[in-house]
Amino acid sequence: MKRREFITLLGGAAVAWPLAARAQQPDRMRRIGVLMAFAENEEGKAFVATFREALQKLGWTEGRNIQIHTRWGAIDDAESRQRSAKELVALQPELIVTQNTPATVAMFQQTHTIPIIFALVADPVGSGFVKTLAHPGGNVTGFTTIDASLGGKWLELLKEIAPRVNRVAFLFNPATAPYFDTYLNPFKAAAASFGVEAILVPVHDRAEFDTVIAAQAREPNSGLIMMPDDFLNVHRVEIISLAARYRLPAVYPFRFYPELGGLLSYGSARNQFQLAATYVDRILKGEKSADLPVQAPTKYELVINLKTAKALGLTVLPTLLDRADEVIE
Repeated sequence: MKRREFITLLGGAAVAWPLAARAQQPDRMRRIGVLMAFAENEEGKAFVATFREALQKLGWTEGRNIQIHTRWGAIDDAESRQRSAKELVALQPELIVTQNTPATVAMFQQTHTIPIIFALVADPVGSGFVKTLAHPGGNVTGFTTIDASLGGKWLELLKEIAPRVNRVAFLFNPATAPYFDTYLNPFKAAAASFGVEAILVPVHDRAEFDTVIAAQAREPNSGLIMMPDDFLNVHRVEIISLAARYRLPAVYPFRFYPELGGLLSYGSARNQFQLAATYVDRILKGEKSADLPVQAPTKYELVINLKTAKALGLTVLPTLLDRADEVIE
């Protein structure tokens, strides 16, 4: 080999070797925190699994280029959520995903610098997390599932499926749904237009469910509306059972209620944890939480449990059935 050829070959190898070495280096590990609002259960673990799968489709694999640190709380235990929030901040993650309003409150009290992405918050502006939906302006952004105007839409649907109802109780827990005022004005306005008596029924613990639902049933032509509230969601089976026992038509904000025997639901069909993964991806790639708008749903789904309607003696009009996205027989 000629001297010039040898030097050229040696120089090329010197360049190629560091490139190959760099290519073999593992990806930089990015740390992600997740704060759930409930004690660890199968449903919560399924949410986290969905989140992991969505991230993997975007190129983020746990153990290769991300570490996910999950902390669990209890919907009726603010101290537990605060402890979990402090633990996550101490880990110094690049961002934190929160499940809902109580979890976001706990996290927001601990940091105004680490980006926070909420998966499901009913009123992010009223809760003080963001300045506006279009321009959050701080370290918090995410996805909201419900438009406040649905407070009136739920009553409209209740009147459509149970026309004789003239007295409607609006059920919520003020501690876990501090945004309840947002929904009340549309609900009250709709009640006035339909000539319906609007009754606000705050509940504070599980023991009150039987009492308040039984009280509604003592009055003829009564109905129920469940506000989007994680306390109510946790106790969904009991609420549905009591509504059936006392023969009260009820409208719910999420499809898992009619799937378990509730009468009717109207709400967003989006998978919130899949959506949260898209914002995690964008922030890890350099975008700022302050610049990512809070996304609200643009489409809602109507689910009717026809078996429950028949058990309550209700005839569901074809016009309502035709609009349903799903009818459970």
